[in-house]
Amino acid sequence: MSLLSWTSAAGVWSRGKSSMSDLSLSRQQTIIESLPAHLKGFVKVQDYAAYTPRDQAVWRFLLRQLQAHLAGTAHPVYLEGLRRTGISADYIPILDEMNACLEKIGWGVLGVDGFIPPAIFMEFQARRILVIATDMRTIDQILYTPAPDIVHESAGHAPFLIDVDYAEFLQRFGEIGMKVLSRREDQLIYAAIRHLSISKKDSTATAMEIQQAEASLESALQANQYPSEATLLARLYWWTVEYGLVGTLQNYKIYGAGLLSSLAESRHCLDDSRVAKRLLTLAAITQPYDITREQPQLYVTHSCRHLCQVLEDMARGLAQQTGGLGAIEEAINCETVATVEYNSGLQVSGQVTQVHSDAMGNVSYVQTTGPTQLSFAGQQLPDQGIERHAAGYGSPVGYVTGFKRCLSDYSMDELQFVGIEVGRSVSLEFVSGFQLQGELIHIVRRRQKNVLLSFIECRVLSASGDVLFDPAWGQFDMAVGVHIDSVFGGAADPARYCHQASWLPSDMAAQEPAYDLEPSRLRPAAATELALFECYAGLRQCREAPQTPEASVWQLVELIIDRHPGEWLLLFEAIELLFLRNRRFDRSGVGSDCPAARLISTLRNNLPSEPGLEKVLIEALRRMEINIELG
Repeated sequence: MSLLSWTSAAGVWSRGKSSMSDLSLSRQQTIIESLPAHLKGFVKVQDYAAYTPRDQAVWRFLLRQLQAHLAGTAHPVYLEGLRRTGISADYIPILDEMNACLEKIGWGVLGVDGFIPPAIFMEFQARRILVIATDMRTIDQILYTPAPDIVHESAGHAPFLIDVDYAEFLQRFGEIGMKVLSRREDQLIYAAIRHLSISKKDSTATAMEIQQAEASLESALQANQYPSEATLLARLYWWTVEYGLVGTLQNYKIYGAGLLSSLAESRHCLDDSRVAKRLLTLAAITQPYDITREQPQLYVTHSCRHLCQVLEDMARGLAQQTGGLGAIEEAINCETVATVEYNSGLQVSGQVTQVHSDAMGNVSYVQTTGPTQLSFAGQQLPDQGIERHAAGYGSPVGYVTGFKRCLSDYSMDELQFVGIEVGRSVSLEFVSGFQLQGELIHIVRRRQKNVLLSFIECRVLSASGDVLFDPAWGQFDMAVGVHIDSVFGGAADPARYCHQASWLPSDMAAQEPAYDLEPSRLRPAAATELALFECYAGLRQCREAPQTPEASVWQLVELIIDRHPGEWLLLFEAIELLFLRNRRFDRSGVGSDCPAARLISTLRNNLPSEPGLEKVLIEALRRMEINIELG
């Protein structure tokens, strides 16, 4: 069989797999169409044809070795979860096939471009959407990749979604995580991490460029001296969802995606002499982590119920639940877009820069600077966007003198009875001492509550007599509320709050696959690798077509030995193919000129340099009754 015929066969296989997804493309499209506008910009449609035959081989090697190792060390849900979520060890997952499986349990998957902002990641999760970085790690990063990839995202996270309790925990984590307060430093760290991960995956990046990216990240980390809510919650996510263990300190199983998707760390973590095991408590949020190194300690949870308890313990201390003066002060310190929610339900989104309070800590006035949005229940109020409040917004908070209840709770008739009526001049003095006088022109009501009073010819004075709003400035919109119930990160209606201070899609794209088997899509660098890919594709065809003539198999094996002796994975796949076809050969690889023995000898002499991979290969060969010591 010619090299061209191997290529053709591989191309047919690739297109065949792609056609399977075409039938269910509506599933993915339906999910995308259901998203708000601010999330759609982060979606990346999976280009399945761009995965090379070597990409497929890397996936197959990883998944087969992981499954063999994790059969006794991962939580029992893991292996069952792989099957039920449409993930096969034989080929890179097709997201539409995964959606066909996950929609039965109320979840879905979408592709994204590498690292995305944490708040955006969490919002997808809150919507019961698992986002998957569609890139496939390269052969030289088979044990570790500096960026999210489809191995980690699909084979690590997806399997446990079949557990109802865990899925609910993950969704709840997203609901909380999308609203935590993040500091300006957090956004700089995210940008630096994304830049570094892309640089390390980019084969064209110079050593100097990578060093500069590393220095930028280190500088951003050093500048972050005060951990934000986002940082603390990220630590909890890391020590549970990513690197968590379940059981007891003496008898535990792996459930964290970072461990499940790593051949290196899934082994390293079991060594109690090198990796300390601690019971999971809220104290885990005080423990920083380093994404570039193996973890020195891990946390063990008793159950999913325990996970939920720790999460809710943390949530009770977050600004989104506590509200009040402390929450506003935290938002001010963050120097990022946040939302202040009044007890009436009115939401003010912008960068909070100032707050007034009385001696008892009661908030009396809140001020934002820069683009500000007024919303209710996550929907921007008419004519109350950043165009109207481009320079900022401020309004009193608290009870009005002479009123026993919050103004939000008064009916229109009750307001009219006390002289608060559209078209009339209104004077309000707050218990805090703030004063307002102006002509009422509009009352905004939502869910039978007054949330906003709009005035013209309005003057607002502080308790000390300072002018906070002058009639010459135009219309004044007074927020209605006596206290601040919640403060959370980001805008209440992010789809209509488009501003550079909020989380936006990155303008730096992750590195695309370097090669493509389709001639019409062939990149210049692929020409020298095409013959190699043809061999990978040929092995797959032989493995999936047992009727392949024996002469063709031996022809391909000889070709691999002669032309690609340095491609260790190709050699391993050829050895495995012969084993699966029950070929008899000298498994010692010594003193024999037959192609099978030469394969083993060639592999022994061309081992990968990546640390830890030699041990993995030895174990894989031993499962094929090939007992040799490599190296």
